[in-house]
Amino acid sequence: MATYVQKFGGSSVADAECMQRVAQRVYDTKKEGHSVVVVLSAMGKTTDNLINLSKQVNPQPAEREMDMLLSTGEQVSVSILAMALHALGAEAVSLTGPQAGIATDAAHTKAKILSIQPDRIVDNLRKGRIVIVCGFQGLSPTGDIATLGRGGSDTTAVALAAALKADRCQIFTDVDGVYTADPRVVKRARKLDTVAYDEMLEMASLGAKVLQSRSVEFAKKYGVELEVLTSFERMPGTVVKEEVEDMEDIVVRGVAADKNQAKVTIQRVPDRPGVAATLFKELASANVNVDMIVQNVSEQGHTDMTFTVPRDEINRTRTAVDGLLEIVGAAGASYDVDIAKVSIVGVGMRSHSGIAYQMFEALSENKINVEMISTSEIKISVVIRSAYADQAAQVLHDAFKLDQVNGTA
Repeated sequence: MATYVQKFGGSSVADAECMQRVAQRVYDTKKEGHSVVVVLSAMGKTTDNLINLSKQVNPQPAEREMDMLLSTGEQVSVSILAMALHALGAEAVSLTGPQAGIATDAAHTKAKILSIQPDRIVDNLRKGRIVIVCGFQGLSPTGDIATLGRGGSDTTAVALAAALKADRCQIFTDVDGVYTADPRVVKRARKLDTVAYDEMLEMASLGAKVLQSRSVEFAKKYGVELEVLTSFERMPGTVVKEEVEDMEDIVVRGVAADKNQAKVTIQRVPDRPGVAATLFKELASANVNVDMIVQNVSEQGHTDMTFTVPRDEINRTRTAVDGLLEIVGAAGASYDVDIAKVSIVGVGMRSHSGIAYQMFEALSENKINVEMISTSEIKISVVIRSAYADQAAQVLHDAFKLDQVNGTA
């Protein structure tokens, strides 16, 4: 008998009909003799609706109260699914994140899981019950509900799979796997059978919306094998697992585009030790996720510093930066929300040369200007104008022949 953790996203549990379909799928797994833990997101657009509701009464709501509000969406989901399973004759019990033993830090709206004490889950599994857990939430050190940020239910599922030593963690969503690019943008995007943890981690952090990047970090750290598959059909998905040697045969595995980006430029920053540390310490204190950083050549003791942040964190970034300009002696700052980050990813890039040249040539031939560049062993990212993001994804997908099984190997 195996232990499965099955996570279903908001579109998979959007209404009563969807809930009944999910209940049947979960019950079928149980009838095969397996232990099943289910993790659910809020139904459909519930989270978005709750956010909109909060902003109608307060444009800048307290983060603790937002967590209290948003955590209710998952509680509705798990109780409804439990009822649907009861109707099928299954024994099932629903638990909130805190009831399931999930402990987080105190960073409201973007908390991190610190530990899981799954005793209550294990006890219910031993009694033959299906356990349904609220995704996206846990209990902070102060005894408050804390949420894990958008997509946090993926992280909940992987963390539970690690804590329970589950045989597999299945992420059910509205797509049937991980593709070489967003199939809504790139029509010839191809579903991948397997993806290495490192590739999936880069793709998730670079804008691919199939999995939350933190969930992939958890999976890699604890060796949890993930399968991404659709909840609407019975068909194989994409397995995310440890890299094997033949994965390097494919140079570029996928293209990701992220339009949720903003660029900040601080002008005439004094070029002396400690200035950058002061600036980025303040941004870290404000829970701003800084990505690409570029510093220009120093002229007459001053330099310009440019970095990117998520667009939805630009107000927090502006507050932090504007408060530091006089302190560090900078001349001013500009904020640009009309950018996108487009990236190519592949573990095969470690052992192949000329990939950057091919990327830049393809963009140049299509008159797409590159404003910033960032690289790692297995990815190259560029910042471009947001209006060209979809075109750039298509151009790069074609340039590296990602619609073909062997690509540019």
